[in-house]
Amino acid sequence: MDPVALPPAREIPSAFVASVKSWWSVGEKQSAISEERLLRRLPFFRPENLSEPSSMQSPVIAHSSRVDLATPKHYINTLSITSTSPSSTAPAPAVLLHGYGAGLGFFYQNFPTLAQWAGRYGSSVYALDWLGMGRSARVPFTIKARRDDVPGRVKEAESFFVESLEEWRTKMGLDKMTLVGHSLGAYFSVVYALKYPDRVNKLVLLSPAGVPRGPNTTVPSRELTDAPETSSTTPIAEPATKDKIEELRNEQQDAKRRESKSRRLFTYLWEEGWSPFQLVRSTMFWGPMLIGKYSSRRFTGLTEEDTRDMHDYIMNITLAKGSSEYCISHILAPGVHARMPLVDRLDGPEGGRQSIENMRQAGNGNGRMYIVSNAGHHVYLDNPKAVNELILRDLKRPTPTLKSS
Repeated sequence: MDPVALPPAREIPSAFVASVKSWWSVGEKQSAISEERLLRRLPFFRPENLSEPSSMQSPVIAHSSRVDLATPKHYINTLSITSTSPSSTAPAPAVLLHGYGAGLGFFYQNFPTLAQWAGRYGSSVYALDWLGMGRSARVPFTIKARRDDVPGRVKEAESFFVESLEEWRTKMGLDKMTLVGHSLGAYFSVVYALKYPDRVNKLVLLSPAGVPRGPNTTVPSRELTDAPETSSTTPIAEPATKDKIEELRNEQQDAKRRESKSRRLFTYLWEEGWSPFQLVRSTMFWGPMLIGKYSSRRFTGLTEEDTRDMHDYIMNITLAKGSSEYCISHILAPGVHARMPLVDRLDGPEGGRQSIENMRQAGNGNGRMYIVSNAGHHVYLDNPKAVNELILRDLKRPTPTLKSS
């Protein structure tokens, strides 16, 4: 039985009246539809309204569900891609963790490749919305620590995400996971691994946030403003050399020096606890049009239909009730550098490239760092071919056994 057809996404609004109509349509029902539009691109996805079993033979089946947590009305929106022939010797499942204010739908171009891996090895792939983001429960988010107690604020904010991920893992019955995190999702993946090392098989970090020290190492708000690179060359991922890293750092510092008055206002609001999405919601009827300007500029590498569907998805999760998005000013300072950088919470490493070298000297030669060409901050969307190949390579690589000291 074929699933019920979904209505097409609205055109991206470019005028006030169209923006008002889009704003009026936003809600939980429309949010679910916008996510399902993206997931139906997967031939193995089974919508909830499909009442009869599919006759299609596939090595994997995908479905969406809400995973309830212990606290009432707390749940995690989850996409599960499971093998139809699970293996007792299968590698640990891969768990995709999105960045700040995003959702699992952002990975729609990565699911097919990862599903092939799951089907071949009898494993599983999961993608989830962080608690308070995407289509997970929009629960209250509060920090009790004083404003001048930075370690206390950071710990409380991190625990909100790390403990909900651990509770989700327990509910799903997973022993170990390979965490594939993007940006803030990569940051939380590392924090989770530091607290629950026995539950992590591997870490794959895409454009990780919060690694280095200092306010001048990242472009302010890059996750929200970064544009994809465009080039006619073949999409590749290249090893991160010292010269290439220095070139990128200089470009980011130049952008920081050009900081405008509006950016300084943004910094003030950041420190006062405002979130970027709160600012968008405060414009009310203008919100969809503002989001449309971002979508049209940011996703130029996608087809017109994909861009329209991504806009509808982003609009619905952005205009939903504010929740854990308010973590951002507690974890990251203005400029999007960590208040407690990950580099200072590991034993020895001085930065991304140096940390790889230190791990090799310690006996773990499996750590690698790459620069993905023709891509901005959302590398997995801008250059999915290169990123999929890198993730697949890491998933297939044997889990290292560290030398004992």
